[in-house]
Amino acid sequence: MPEKKYRTVMLIDDNEIDNLINQKMIEAASITDNIYTHTGAKSAIEFLKNMEKLDVAEKVLPDVIFLDIDMPLMDGFQFLDEFEKLSNVAKRKCKIVMLTSSINPQDFNRSKKYENVKLYLNKPLSHESIIKLEV
Repeated sequence: MPEKKYRTVMLIDDNEIDNLINQKMIEAASITDNIYTHTGAKSAIEFLKNMEKLDVAEKVLPDVIFLDIDMPLMDGFQFLDEFEKLSNVAKRKCKIVMLTSSINPQDFNRSKKYENVKLYLNKPLSHESIIKLEV
């Protein structure tokens, strides 16, 4: 069995159906064995804060985070602001892919200001975009 591209992937999207579809797409592409899903950015950031404190942080923190922009309570950009406050271990390990249905160029330009945002993709994820993923 070939080695998976990523140890762990995290999906953050307030739309449970989008999360489910994206999870199935990632599973079908066989790029990881572990997928964490969060329906809110607040719970996801708390999860990461807890994970980075562990001795095994390197092994349990996600390699890739697919982050929706438009969410209630805490949007994708607020998540990124909180992410910036995490430890260097977390920031080094986690690469962020912004996922959006927005065609607003300001969102794209704003996401470039964050060092950990490696890619900006339109929803929904496609098999091809997952297979080609290099972050």
